[in-house]
Amino acid sequence: MKVIVFALENKEYGIEVERVRTIERPMPITRVPNTSDFVKGVANMRGVIVPIISLRRMFGLEDTGMTSQTRIIVVAFNGMEVGIFVDSANDVMDIDPDDIYAPAELVGRVESKYLRGVTNIGNGRLLVMLDVEQLLKN
Repeated sequence: MKVIVFALENKEYGIEVERVRTIERPMPITRVPNTSDFVKGVANMRGVIVPIISLRRMFGLEDTGMTSQTRIIVVAFNGMEVGIFVDSANDVMDIDPDDIYAPAELVGRVESKYLRGVTNIGNGRLLVMLDVEQLLKN
């Protein structure tokens, strides 16, 4: 399976390519009142209003602000598109679904309900696979 590899707090995560619609640089976001603190707001992406969430906030990490590497990964879920702020989007790679193992303590503070599992991608690197459906059910 092909996955988009992105970074968050010096850890590498993956999302299946078929879930990803586009990867964008940060853009103006309109804050929406009375939403969860991890919801940054909405953005106009080519005429479509897309909700934008901060994975850092969702995972209880400190918000470090944007850098030149910050990206918004737009994913599809139940006919809806949602943008996810990440520290950087690094790579596309192939992984074997049979090599994805249940989440372990290695993933640190991230709640395991948002994770599909962990896989070794070589050279001592672990890739934490996100479960997009669980992530966006909130």
